[in-house]
Amino acid sequence: MIRVGVIGFGYWGPNLVRNFNAIENAEVLWVADLKEERRRLAKRLYPHVQVTDNPQEVIRDPRVDAVLVATPIFAHYDLAKQALQEGKHVLVEKPLTARSEQAEDLVELAEKKNLVLLVDHTFIYTGAVRKIKELVEAGDLGNILYFDSIRVNLGLFQPDVNVLWDLAPHDLSILEYLLDAQPEGVVATGASHYNPELENIAYLTLYYPNNVIAHINVSWLAPVKIRLLVLGGTRKMIVYDDTEPSEKVKVYDKGVEVLQNGDPNEHVYRFLVEYRMGDMWAPKLSSKEALRTEAEHFVDCILKGTRPVTDGAFGLRIVKILEAATESLKNRGKFVPLNL
Repeated sequence: MIRVGVIGFGYWGPNLVRNFNAIENAEVLWVADLKEERRRLAKRLYPHVQVTDNPQEVIRDPRVDAVLVATPIFAHYDLAKQALQEGKHVLVEKPLTARSEQAEDLVELAEKKNLVLLVDHTFIYTGAVRKIKELVEAGDLGNILYFDSIRVNLGLFQPDVNVLWDLAPHDLSILEYLLDAQPEGVVATGASHYNPELENIAYLTLYYPNNVIAHINVSWLAPVKIRLLVLGGTRKMIVYDDTEPSEKVKVYDKGVEVLQNGDPNEHVYRFLVEYRMGDMWAPKLSSKEALRTEAEHFVDCILKGTRPVTDGAFGLRIVKILEAATESLKNRGKFVPLNL
């Protein structure tokens, strides 16, 4: 039995408590939150759970095997480090930390103490993204050409991070999971319409080897909620719409073939473009809640001593990309090289 303590019972903490409370081989012992009303709510929903306004009570309790950190990003590093130093396994809400050197420290500490460090990139545990991964690995799409995503809505404005750090980690983690390659560089642009320090709309472009390109559009200023991803390959293409109640993933047997004619010695070429217009099909997806899958995976990794899919190194790479994107953003779209 893995006994856990949850630090933070605001937006995401209740989801963590609900899922860990429901799975086999796990028991929630503690909930810590600075706000009295959140502690009262936790106690009302889960009478068996102890509540506190002091995270140290959770971290230092010898009965606790794992600590789940669901606080604002500025507190991730200190809380996760203290928990690791106390010999606790740690799950941290995305992104892992506010700076890459902090993330590197946590990764090294977890390795040194042989502890599980999992970053809560929840989309990786969805049935939709896992099905797309299966299709990519099976070669159904052929060679990947591009990744294009839109993740926009009206709000929620964050007080401590811009829209890039708030929304883009979802798509960056999906990219990290799907593509067997690391980006060579990044370009980002955006604008701050309300808080001059925090951009509320941003466009991120990542360049990969073999001419693969990825584009991510994130915004807090859209009149509607859109969660749309297009993944294009040489054989087939996928559209993933997370707002769809069913058939979230659609596979299109569509593509382009270019026939090149002409004399290469004369540098004169004639391109003939043929379009393939085949069928569309929607694969069956697991309906299991992603966070339940992630919670079970975290516990399983602890019990078996295995490495999580979204481990600390995974989260570190996302933070490094966000840092490079922030540098580009502050320099109006300057290309920033990456070496991950």
